[in-house]
Amino acid sequence: MKRALPVLVLTVAGLIPVWRYVPSDGTTTTEAAQPAATPSAASTAGSPDTSAQIVVAGSTVNTEKGAVQVEVTFEDDAITAIRMLKQPNHPQTTAAVPTLIEETLQAQSADIDAVSGATITSEGYKESLQAAIDAKGA
Repeated sequence: MKRALPVLVLTVAGLIPVWRYVPSDGTTTTEAAQPAATPSAASTAGSPDTSAQIVVAGSTVNTEKGAVQVEVTFEDDAITAIRMLKQPNHPQTTAAVPTLIEETLQAQSADIDAVSGATITSEGYKESLQAAIDAKGA
């Protein structure tokens, strides 16, 4: 009988985290204002050259961790900027995004390596990025 009370208390204490666990269902995302998914041309104001910036939003890719969507800015044929429109609210994703953007700007394509620890988000990022590149070419 002396052992019954501590065993009961420790069992309940061990089960509390299990009861409180909520799996990620992809509904918790950070979102920015969502522009149209079609390319839109915007000329650079005040620049003497005639180059134009084209901003294209990639498709929304639903992953196990949440939705991923990128917005790519092109100047002529070069990728000049990338912005995350949707990304999972997850620490590994937050840490991986700068690396993914940097690799994309260096590679100038969606042919980049996944970030270790954020493989699922990396794959969604690359898919959305490729959709934006394809939309720009169309």
